[in-house]
Amino acid sequence: MQVFQIPPVINRFAKQFKQAGFSLYVVGGAVRDHFIGIDNEDYDFTTDAEPNEVMKLFRHVIPTGIEHGTVTVIFEKQNFEVTTFRSEGMYLDGRHPSNVSFITSLEEDLKRRDFTINAFAVDCYTSEFFDFHQGKADLKDKVIRAIGNPKERFDEDGLRILRACRFASKLNFTIEPQTLSAMKSCKDNLSRVSAERIRDELFKLVMSDHPRKGLEYLKECQILPLILPELAQGQGVEQKGMHSEDVLNHCFSTCEASVPLTKILEVRLAALFHDIGKSFVVEEGELRNTFYNHDLVGEKLTQQILKRLKASNEQIKLVSHLVRHHMFNYQSNWTDSAVRRFMTRIGKENLGMLFCLRIADQIAIHNAASTLLLDELEQRIQKIIANNDALSVKDLAVNGNDLIKLGLPKGKRIGQTLQFLLETVLDDPKQNNREQLLAIAENYQSSLDFTN
Repeated sequence: MQVFQIPPVINRFAKQFKQAGFSLYVVGGAVRDHFIGIDNEDYDFTTDAEPNEVMKLFRHVIPTGIEHGTVTVIFEKQNFEVTTFRSEGMYLDGRHPSNVSFITSLEEDLKRRDFTINAFAVDCYTSEFFDFHQGKADLKDKVIRAIGNPKERFDEDGLRILRACRFASKLNFTIEPQTLSAMKSCKDNLSRVSAERIRDELFKLVMSDHPRKGLEYLKECQILPLILPELAQGQGVEQKGMHSEDVLNHCFSTCEASVPLTKILEVRLAALFHDIGKSFVVEEGELRNTFYNHDLVGEKLTQQILKRLKASNEQIKLVSHLVRHHMFNYQSNWTDSAVRRFMTRIGKENLGMLFCLRIADQIAIHNAASTLLLDELEQRIQKIIANNDALSVKDLAVNGNDLIKLGLPKGKRIGQTLQFLLETVLDDPKQNNREQLLAIAENYQSSLDFTN
């Protein structure tokens, strides 16, 4: 196993500890990832210096978690999180230790960590490598194993169950049997974990290189119904026809197929959720089952899931939008007007993401994607963009102020008129000039007055 090279900035950082008589170690993920060839410059440190002593060593220190022994040191314009060696009391709330005691033993400190492959330490002065839990062997064997008694680890913090699945996805490792068994028996501990922490682990899992591996572990441990019941409901819902997988496994396959296509979280989430509506609308058929309006139902379910996970409003809006429109059915006989309306409906900025979702869906079904029609649609879209055709109200040659000057009252009628003008130029882009649009707007008012 190659030597962990201490970067110069960390050497300079560690020198401050050494001169004061303290030790300093790089711990956890940065060490693990280095030895398996993954770039990771997110360094965490542990030391025998207590937090108040660390704060005396540096000018700029943020007490980010000082009650648990953690401070963030700003050193040479970088943030370094430093935690004092500690032992921990009972985890009465399934998340935080009831008390923390500062200690002077690195070995004792590493016992409180979650998995053997996360319990490595490297001396920042000598580059000496420490592995008290045979993590090196597990790393070689590509195994995720809880430190000590796995049930105790998962009783301490239920989120570790999700972390095991996430590391399996990130590293393409296998969870060893005793750890996996404890994950199953302790799954209800997740009920004490906040939605935000679950969201963060789930999103990291989806953004890994092997999301299906972690998703399969979630299913095997019966965790999926606890955190994503809408998705779990697809298990056993057969599709028949050209599908060889049930709804749940197809969603897993689509998420996995999206990995080489995109690094956008919202697209991967849409790939995972795109068909969740099917299990709620399924109608049995002899040759194939039908799922009318599953895209509309899926949109609502996606919003429900992401709100529960406390995702941002922007994430909720985009992911559910992609799920809502993943069933678009382009044909060569679409008129240019139809293509412009499609672009308006989807949003020019979302088209590439929707196409990624469509390709991932096809790969999941057929193990390959035929992109002839998508390529044709893309060419037509690019031509429309090159022509600067109006696709939204803001692209019109007139705006609300122009209509007010024309004599329209402020309020709802302005919006109605602008929308009518947009429909007009979507049909015929040549109409998008100021003089013509103002004339059309004036005539439209007469129509409104007549009908009213």
